[in-house]
Amino acid sequence: MNATRGVLSASWLKGNGFKRIVTFSTKAHAKEITASHQKHIPSAHTPTGTSDGRKSVIPQNYRFIYPEFLPDPKVEWRNPVREKLERMDMLDRRTKIDIPEFYVGSILAVTSSDPHAAGKVSRFVGICIHRDRCGLRTRFILRNIIDHQGVEVRYELYDPTIQKIEVLRLEKRLDDHLLYLRDALPEYSTVDLNMEPEFLDENAVVPINDIKVVLRPRPWLERWERQNLQGVVNVDQYITDKQRRQAIAHEKPWEKYDMMKQYRATIPEEEQKEIYAEVHSQLHNLEIQRKRNKRKRSFVKPTKLA
Repeated sequence: MNATRGVLSASWLKGNGFKRIVTFSTKAHAKEITASHQKHIPSAHTPTGTSDGRKSVIPQNYRFIYPEFLPDPKVEWRNPVREKLERMDMLDRRTKIDIPEFYVGSILAVTSSDPHAAGKVSRFVGICIHRDRCGLRTRFILRNIIDHQGVEVRYELYDPTIQKIEVLRLEKRLDDHLLYLRDALPEYSTVDLNMEPEFLDENAVVPINDIKVVLRPRPWLERWERQNLQGVVNVDQYITDKQRRQAIAHEKPWEKYDMMKQYRATIPEEEQKEIYAEVHSQLHNLEIQRKRNKRKRSFVKPTKLA
């Protein structure tokens, strides 16, 4: 009886032209659609591509030009909120002054406010021998020989008292730091205070200065024989056999194969891409403005002939 009633009700609804009311969606889910499309789309395996096959617009050399935007790799010092606020402050500071690209070994001229100097402004020219820290605490050291005396000045890169940073010669060195210039001959640290800037082409590769430094006799400020320096030529000349054996005993050749130590000392590439994707548009606009200003400085207005 129930079966007959069900058949009659279905035939009655069909005969009277009533539409069936559906209370759920009959469309395919978005996940099912994307999954079906991905089956027919070939995957793009490119070194600079993203997961969706698009090419990344972030230059690969950003981590060398702007290393201060990467946070400290030590986990106990990480704070995502502080890091994001610092990146915002650094971008805001870069809109106030031009912070150019430079490396350890480049020759810089820094103009800063000094209440004790004549005109309340001081300008120091020197070679960058060290660059460390990250974020707003990034700092670098300039060294020069003035009146036969070695002078070093440490600057905070985002110090509000800095008025101008000029790159007089853009180049790299063989080592990550040049602190051994403190024990080297004075001519390797001497820079002319009136040096004119040397301009490179826009797409030119940053040159590497492969000069070998000659150290003075001991005593030294550090044990340079234990640091595997590439830019020093005469370390073995001033060490004894005992010091040479101690240097060999302190060597750790297996560290270059320690992948876990390298992982702890660096920021993962995926996180680097996220950070630079956040600041890429502002940095790109600043680079365009810097190139325009560079063209204006290099342009010489022709004189009108009589």
